[in-house]
Amino acid sequence: MKQTRRNFLRAVSLLAAGSMMPLPSSAFGLGGKKIRVALVGTGVRGINFWGKRLVDTYPDLIDYVGLSDINPGRLAYGKTYMGVDCPVFLDFTTMIKNTKPHLVIVCTTDATHHEYIIKGLEMNCDVLTEKPLTIDEVKCQQIVDAERKSNKNLIVGFNYRWSPYTTKIKELLAEGAIGEVTSVDFNWYLNMYHGASYFRRWHGQRDQSGTLWVHKATHHFDLLNWWLNSDPAEVFAYGDLERYGRNNEFRGENCRKCNFQKKCDHYWDITKDQDKMNLYVNHEHHDGYYRDGCVYSKEIDIYDKMSAQIKYKNNVVVNYSLTTYSPYEGWRIAFNGTKGRLEASMDIPYHNEMRTDQKALHELEMDQSSAELTVEPIITHKLWDDFKIIQVGMEKTGHGGGDKRLHDQIFKHPEQKDPFERSAGIHDGAISILIGVAARKSIESGKPVKIDSLTDLKLQAKRN
Repeated sequence: MKQTRRNFLRAVSLLAAGSMMPLPSSAFGLGGKKIRVALVGTGVRGINFWGKRLVDTYPDLIDYVGLSDINPGRLAYGKTYMGVDCPVFLDFTTMIKNTKPHLVIVCTTDATHHEYIIKGLEMNCDVLTEKPLTIDEVKCQQIVDAERKSNKNLIVGFNYRWSPYTTKIKELLAEGAIGEVTSVDFNWYLNMYHGASYFRRWHGQRDQSGTLWVHKATHHFDLLNWWLNSDPAEVFAYGDLERYGRNNEFRGENCRKCNFQKKCDHYWDITKDQDKMNLYVNHEHHDGYYRDGCVYSKEIDIYDKMSAQIKYKNNVVVNYSLTTYSPYEGWRIAFNGTKGRLEASMDIPYHNEMRTDQKALHELEMDQSSAELTVEPIITHKLWDDFKIIQVGMEKTGHGGGDKRLHDQIFKHPEQKDPFERSAGIHDGAISILIGVAARKSIESGKPVKIDSLTDLKLQAKRN
């Protein structure tokens, strides 16, 4: 058992570092024994993406030994929904002591990630955390310090890296399709359904989510860091709250109890979503959390429009924006290089006459049950030459096919080499959130913020 346990730890260590070293095929199988997994945070992300999907897909590789949450109702429902037969705990420490997991998966609210990551490392567990790593530079430094003291490792669940589409962008840039990258324009759009949803949940409060600069944009910043193979040096940003929160003449406690249902464009009837009724509404009496909160609540203090300029250690300059009230959901990016330009985009309705209902678009992205296929273009345009269109096959579901590829790499075949180094560890998780933290601080101060002023992490002009 000692030898197989050592293989498991080596596998986690190399995954966390994004290593390309070959691993034994039995690395995560522990010599025929299953990986003992404990989950903290039984919200929708926990019991679906890191819960039921793993249980259904890898029954011969993992064994859930414990679930923990502060809400006993959600905890009991999560156990039934996932279809597992393991004990449940209101206290995280007790769960770890009693179940002795190999791996802890953290899916709590963003502001508490650091508590469970640090405690898990201290209690001799490897940890896999949902993004973002945490919400501010103080908690980030605490996590960094804890991992340094521990002989355990931390993996951050960045699934966007694993989509065939984003991977193809990485491949083209790495092979010099446009020469050396000099600047980037990156725009992300949340539609009126998905964008508004952040403002009716706990994400609308900065002390819980760190604002969407951290909770949402951590995905985008991680892609930039990975694509550019460099760390950011400085950020200057603007942002404001102009549509949601206090910016309305009426508001209610939540949609179900609101007197303005017929008048409000953002009215959402949660009673028509049985899964959310079962998980949230039926158990809100335990903690007072309303899943259908008012998007105009005066407690909302995050930004709904955001724009930043990011300068990288390798001298690349990025112009980034995040809009939370777009008519459509999607993104565009353009890389300018010494030899040309690369353009890519996703879900822009005018490009391919897309007729997907905007209300259902996010549900399709989150869907893990189907594998709807599509082909999306990437355009490369060399200087003094004609453009070239590269068609990339991918899935529309599961975050562009990234979800299943991330899970397979972690649990099914960690021994496979990955030339694109998509596995993410603590450095990746930390640097991605620090861009958002710097953006917040820049807005508050009106000045650019140096990334190396936030933690003691060593920044790299070239990551490898």
